Parts: sequence; C-alpha cells; structure tokens
Amino acid sequence: MDSVWTNNSEIKSFKPLKGDLKTGVLVVGGGITGILCGYFLQQAGVDYAIVEADTICGGITKNTTAKITSQHGLIYHKLVQEFGVETARMYLDINETALDKYRDLCKHVDCDFEDKDSYVYSTDRFYKLEQELNTLEKIGGHGTFAKDLPLPFKTEGAVRFSRQAQFNPLKFLAFIAENLNIYEHTKVLEFSGLTAVVHGGKITADHIIIATHYPMNNKHGAYFAKEYQDRSYVLALEYAALVNGMYVDEAQKGLSFRDYKDLLLLGGGSHRTGKKGGKWQELVEFSNKYYPEAVEKYRWATQDCMTLDGVPYIGLYGKNTKGFYVATGYNKWGMTSSMAAAMILTDLILEKDNPYARVFNPHRTVLRPQLMVNLAESTANLLTFSKKRCPHMGCALKWNPEEQSWDCPCHGSRFTKDGELIDNPATDDLN
Repeated sequence: MDSVWTNNSEIKSFKPLKGDLKTGVLVVGGGITGILCGYFLQQAGVDYAIVEADTICGGITKNTTAKITSQHGLIYHKLVQEFGVETARMYLDINETALDKYRDLCKHVDCDFEDKDSYVYSTDRFYKLEQELNTLEKIGGHGTFAKDLPLPFKTEGAVRFSRQAQFNPLKFLAFIAENLNIYEHTKVLEFSGLTAVVHGGKITADHIIIATHYPMNNKHGAYFAKEYQDRSYVLALEYAALVNGMYVDEAQKGLSFRDYKDLLLLGGGSHRTGKKGGKWQELVEFSNKYYPEAVEKYRWATQDCMTLDGVPYIGLYGKNTKGFYVATGYNKWGMTSSMAAAMILTDLILEKDNPYARVFNPHRTVLRPQLMVNLAESTANLLTFSKKRCPHMGCALKWNPEEQSWDCPCHGSRFTKDGELIDNPATDDLN
C-alpha cells in the first residue's frame, strides 16, 4: 500500500549516529517539518542535527495528498469568530508566505510543482460558502465564488483560492535533504533536559525541536488531551475524469480530489483512529458509481493530528521548557503548516521576532468542546477490557482488519499484528 509518491521518488539513505554528539539544535523527526527545520537552520549557519528513528519521509509525509494552499477548509470564518480579525489575517498571511516559499524553492527542484486553483465545495450548505467569502473580504483574502465544478455530483458551489499549488513532496524533499546533517535509524529513547538518549549514545543540544508528528513527551504540554488523530484514505485512479484543481468538501466526512499526471487522487473515508469509518470501501463504492471505467493504481492511508481549535501548535513544548520546542497538529494541512512551523521555529531559535508565533502558541486556552470529547474517549478506552494495551498511556487497542493493525482510539498509536510500532506517540513495540 505504497503511495504514488513513494513509487515515483527516490531519497538517499543516511547513516545512524554512533556514539555521543553535541550540537546547537537537535531536530527529532525526519518528516517534512524536521527536514525543513534543518534546511533553514543550515541556511542560517546554525549547528544542528536531524535524527530519525527509521528512514526520513517514511511516516506521515509520504502519505500526504500534497496540496500546497492557504485555504484550509472554511477556516477563516471560524478563526474570526474564535480569535478575531487580526489573528485570522495573520494565519492567512503566514500560510501565503509558506506557499510563496515553496514556489521559490521549487523553481530549482524537479518535483512536479504546478500552480492550481484550490476549492472548498459544499453539497448542501450554501450559507457556509457565503460566510467564508464575507469573512475573506474582511481580512483581505482573495476568495471568489465558483459555481460550476468538474465533480461528478451536484454541489452548491465552492470558495476558490486562485494560484495555489501541488507537487510531489518526496521529490521535493529528496532535493532539500540531500546535503543535510541527518542520522537515520537513530531512535530517541528519553530526554533529560536538553539531552536526548539514543541507542548507543546521547545527544546534548542548546535547543531541541520535536517534529515527530505527534509529540512524544508526556511530561509537558498535555498534548495527549489537546490532540486526537484522524485516519483518512486515498485511491489513485487511472481512466477517471481529471479535475484540474484541488477540491475538498467543507463537511468533515466529505471527499477530496486532485490530479497527479494522468491519475485522479480521490480521498475520504475518514474517522478517528481506532474507530469505525468508511475507509477505502467508501472510496471504492464512489469510484464504481461515478467512475465505472477507472482502474485503481495505488491506495494508501494517512493520519493527521487534530487540535482543539483547528490551529497547529508551534512553539515552546511546555510553558517552562526553555529551548525545547514542538510543531504538531496540522489538521490535515501539513504542507503550508510545516513550512510555517520551520520558519517560525528557526526565528525563535535565532531569537528573531516572529509576529506569527503568537497565533500558534501551544499554550493558548484549552477550553474548547473538543477537549471534553478527547478526555471522554480516553476515559472510556482506559476502562475497556483488552489484552492489547498501548504502551503510550495504557489505552485499549482496537483491531483494524483493513490494514491488519492494532490501533489506539485515544491518541492514535498503531502497531502491526505482531506488535511492532507503526505510528507514534507510542515509542515502544507491544510487549
């Protein structure tokens, strides 16, 4: 179940760390966020090292649908309601800056970069589109209404962002990572202040960035309460009608569409990890109905960290963890969010003022309805009898027959049928 990116890219290998290391900045995690952090630190002349427990881009990064856009669903109306006009404008600005940075970098990289319009459509809630368009006008956004869409079902239209982008993320990262200081197969076992213990040694740093998708340290930040993980699915279809743009449903359980060369990437079937959902079956049924001539070329699944308020957590890991940083909770919009995170964290380490840092402050209020849902889910699973328990925080694991894995409904850790760790926040295999 490799993604289309995995089968159309080649990334070099890096040696594991042998012995002890002292560095200015330790970046833990070799996905897109960690690699971009390393790239910007190197550009700034900062001593750094990236460590990856397995191989770089081998986790969530390889399973994205790779939409580079500042249009994160119909988020701006919600942001204005919850945080005000200025914060919503700043969220838009930093994501536009991230898009521009990709556009600039990709001028020098053969990574199938294409300018494409982005659309958020609705099948039955036109008022949602109106709300978003009115909000975008208030904050200086560039959304327009699109009526006739090349989708095989009726919609109420869409909010369109012009000149967004898409690319092959692994081709891009293969180029970016080529000359970075990376150690693969170097698993962090524990932290003691700003020292990380790894297999065969320890790494001492002045700063540490945790870029492991889901934060791995439970001692600070309460991320186990502030995030949950959502699983979603993709089919790459040949001989299906192409859409020449990037489309997502404003509804949480809706479908997404984008092209890659002659393939249509159809996404959906989402559900909280460890819970029931439509999965690939939903996509297969949709394809059979609307694209009967289509042939499935690839299928894969991904997992996203969802925050309490729809905004990522980027900044100090805990309120009092000087020199210890985190980037997590991209809410299914990892491309621009990872670029924004790398730029913000680099500035924080260089002690440069970054006005956008306050937007993503990990220690903003947790008084959101989703907090109670997360706590209720964790409590229910902790009280559920099961011989299979997650080593992260002891929740009952659920068997996932489609992917042949043990999944944690509390925080999203996943394990093979033999108990080997697939996805964090757990750091150990099952006993």
